[in-house]
Amino acid sequence: MVILKSCFNSFCLAANVTYDHRSLIIHGRRKLFLSASIHYPRSVPAMWPELIQAAKEGGLNTIESYVFWSGHELSPGKYSFEGRYDLVKFVKTVQQAGMYMLLRIGPFVAAEYNYGGVPVWLHYIPGSVFRSYSKPFMSYMQKFMTLIVDMMKKEKLFASQGGPIILAQVENEYQWYEQFYKGGKEYAMWAASMAVSQNTGVPWIMCQQYDAPDPVILVTPSTVTNSRLIHQKCPKFGLRIGLDGNTKNCLI
Repeated sequence: MVILKSCFNSFCLAANVTYDHRSLIIHGRRKLFLSASIHYPRSVPAMWPELIQAAKEGGLNTIESYVFWSGHELSPGKYSFEGRYDLVKFVKTVQQAGMYMLLRIGPFVAAEYNYGGVPVWLHYIPGSVFRSYSKPFMSYMQKFMTLIVDMMKKEKLFASQGGPIILAQVENEYQWYEQFYKGGKEYAMWAASMAVSQNTGVPWIMCQQYDAPDPVILVTPSTVTNSRLIHQKCPKFGLRIGLDGNTKNCLI
């Protein structure tokens, strides 16, 4: 009994994370996920267990966090994953608490963070335009996202490997702004395709990207306005997830 409990709390069994028109499904069972946002660089590692435990005791079962690119890549190719930027340690702390994890790799951070978490040095790379169909920007973005994904894979932290990460996110609330960027639509579709190609074994989501291509899941706040829009986009939506007539995946 002790061994079985230990395995459950440490997610030692690989989980098959799927979804249908009603919910996410783990190990063949429907799950309702209630999450707390804990941004690891905004506290120190000694605080993480207590913060995560407080969320768990409050009735939540999932922790979500952005990945803060500007804090990890201080200059091109020079990385930092120590101290409060020890992402692996943070995810493992979530795992040790027996909670699930939503990893918002980004790269854009919409949380009152300088430059949206995008490294300032990218501004000085010739031809680089933030969050646009800009080859230099896309190249650095893909390199960083691949680095993070490979790091999680190496530590077996995706649910498909027995880890706590059940969802990963690419980009963030971009569709509202893509008209202001050169090649905005092309960039959004490229970001989705690039993310899926990482083969994490768990679903990818895009926040408020209403034309997110399959199999990427659209995520949107459940406000009255957005609920009406989702109902138009996803007339068959269920309690948490819905599929529209064009088979786009919508997480409400």
